Amino acid sequence: MPSHIMLSYQWDDQTLVRKIYNRLKDDGLPVWMDIEGGVTGNINDSMAAGVEEAVVICPFLTPAYQASRSCKKELNYADTREVIMVPVMVANNWEASEWLGLITAGLLWSDFRNAEKDEESFEMCLRSLEEEIMFNAGHLLAVEEPPSEEVDQPEPPKPRLKKKPGRGFRHALSKLYILDSGERDEQIIHPTGDTRNTVELNETAGDQCYWEEIKGNGCKYYRNVVTNRYLGFDPSRNHVHCEASPSECEEWLMLVDQTDQSHQRAVIIKNKHSGRFLAVQHGHFTGLTSYNEDCKWYLE
Repeated sequence: MPSHIMLSYQWDDQTLVRKIYNRLKDDGLPVWMDIEGGVTGNINDSMAAGVEEAVVICPFLTPAYQASRSCKKELNYADTREVIMVPVMVANNWEASEWLGLITAGLLWSDFRNAEKDEESFEMCLRSLEEEIMFNAGHLLAVEEPPSEEVDQPEPPKPRLKKKPGRGFRHALSKLYILDSGERDEQIIHPTGDTRNTVELNETAGDQCYWEEIKGNGCKYYRNVVTNRYLGFDPSRNHVHCEASPSECEEWLMLVDQTDQSHQRAVIIKNKHSGRFLAVQHGHFTGLTSYNEDCKWYLE
């Protein structure tokens, strides 16, 4: 059975990848790297085994990675085997194209473009990567308790990494969360009609602020984990709602916000049907036709 996270990289990024490997391992995640015991004997057999036993593969995206024949074979094999991909962007002012752009199209990447600026930046980038790994594959990974170290003044132990029930969306400027305001009763949890619920903005995160991500045809649907209703946008009323079953109003595109420098999982949420960006202005939802800072969300 697949069991580990495979780090796929081009040799130039070995120092950064090894640092990430050590931290993921320290945090209890099962992680595989070629120079950390991953390759024994024939290199092709070892790399193939690394892919075959991977729950997740993290390709470190750079022009050198895209130009590497070995990296291409490795990631193509992982794609053929439908291994979950969590890309890591390392290069500034560059976008994957050709074969690499095709394989990673539509995937959210973790931002390590400026991770080596200082330790605080690295820690934030690492936390973002761990969150994305756990969101995609937390239910498939055996996460160990982080090892405790004996010191004169022991610090509180690190919390064990856990998979969250879904994605939480926190607006970057207002700090408000997307909340389905439907009540927790059987009629709402198992809806029979198409009545729309009101979606609100909330100051604190709670169960009804989590959304399950479901892949559609060139889009994604977001279903509330409590009410089972789908997040939607009505452009005729400039209104955000929740509906019992998905239609074109509930189709979304989610993209990495490449302008963000916070090292968090910054995204842009765009309604596919209307082409409007989901934004917050003056404490209220709105759909904008072009991007500005009001359209930025952080995944939690």
